[in-house]
Amino acid sequence: MTVSSIIHDLQSLLDHAVVLDTFGPIVYLGTLVEVTASGVWLKDADVHDCRDGHATKELYVLDASRDGINANRRHVYVLLSGVASVSRLDHMVGN
Repeated sequence: MTVSSIIHDLQSLLDHAVVLDTFGPIVYLGTLVEVTASGVWLKDADVHDCRDGHATKELYVLDASRDGINANRRHVYVLLSGVASVSRLDHMVGN
């Protein structure tokens, strides 16, 4: 997959609330507002370290899809090199 094809695919998510799952314990939630060759900008973002609470990433994200994003950053730039997956928040499936 080329950088330009990744950028093209991510642009379809612009202006949507997204979940960026990382290879580590951090999960990012926010509105995707810009895609660059090395990362993405989220606005009204929640940067959450799952080591700080009792909830798994999956449970935390499901709660956010139900209750809304608890923003703790106006904007955050996330490097794509640390992102394992990207999905729309409203596409989460829960019990």
